[in-house]
Amino acid sequence: MQRRDFLKSASVGAVAAGLAMPARAATESPAIKWRMASSFPKSLDTIYGGAETLAKRVAELTDGRFEIRVFAGGELVPAFGVLDAVQQNTIECGHTASYYYYGKNKALALETTWPFGLNTRQMTAWVHEGGGMELLRAMFAEYGIVQFPGGSTGAQMGGWFRKEINTLADLQGLKIRIPGFGAEIFSRMGAVPQSLPGGEIYPALERGAIDAAEWTVPYDDEKLGFHKVAKYYYYPGWWEPGTHLVFYVNKAQWESLPTSYRAAFEVASREAHLTMLAAYDAKNPPALQRLMRDGAELRRFPDDVLLKSYEIAQEIYAEESARNPTFKTLYESMLAFQQSSDAWWNVAESSMANFMRAVQRRK
Repeated sequence: MQRRDFLKSASVGAVAAGLAMPARAATESPAIKWRMASSFPKSLDTIYGGAETLAKRVAELTDGRFEIRVFAGGELVPAFGVLDAVQQNTIECGHTASYYYYGKNKALALETTWPFGLNTRQMTAWVHEGGGMELLRAMFAEYGIVQFPGGSTGAQMGGWFRKEINTLADLQGLKIRIPGFGAEIFSRMGAVPQSLPGGEIYPALERGAIDAAEWTVPYDDEKLGFHKVAKYYYYPGWWEPGTHLVFYVNKAQWESLPTSYRAAFEVASREAHLTMLAAYDAKNPPALQRLMRDGAELRRFPDDVLLKSYEIAQEIYAEESARNPTFKTLYESMLAFQQSSDAWWNVAESSMANFMRAVQRRK
């Protein structure tokens, strides 16, 4: 064979090989379609948007071959039925808050937040760098679920009340929408907690079926219009100092994914987590100002309410630790991390914030 003929044949072979590569890549990267059930309505664009952010980024990172379709609360499964649906493989994945499943195991609530517990940055640090992910994965393995951080609202407000709370006695018989540990603490203080999905809170407040309700933060609360039917807006939200959302994935479905798709999902979940928190931090300040212009009246919980709440919370944690090994393991790890972190925050973050507030008050 002449040299020129050999080079020509080699070039044709290389082109043919190159044309064959996409076919092999397609075989190695299957088209996968999942459904994700959210616990949240589409009207709450930031919290619901966490699932949309994840789905969009997963599709982009896999050239559209891994598609996740997001459904709002109630479209596929009830808003509070996401854990069961993922566990039973009715759906492949979900976006929710683990404290909605407090009745199954109180340890689940710790994955979201706990009264007087970790703030958002501390919670994120504990999960990713403090051993929290491993402990949480062990707990969720019992439900056939692999979990991932799914966003954060930051510290939440204390909710909307139709009447002022001036003393602990004002909580007697108060019907309040609140989940998780907060509900148990309010119950022990004489209130009557109720569990309602986000979309049902406004009508319940409007018709007087409940006297108060907590949801999340000013941006979302404004969207739901709570200030129109309950004007007293309380703080601090001591039961949710750093609320985290979560993505649930059915364990069998997760293990069936190609490695590159798993990596795409993990990267996208972290991006969704950061994007949600940044969005709330940007949107809450102007939303609070608008609420106050529209008639909302800010109120701080009385000291006796805060002190009693703290006291009861410690009782509950001790009781649950004594009978629930999973809770005890998680709680003790989180508490130790919080105590160490708080010592640092008092030196750095808190001291600087306190100084700036003092300076601004002088102006």
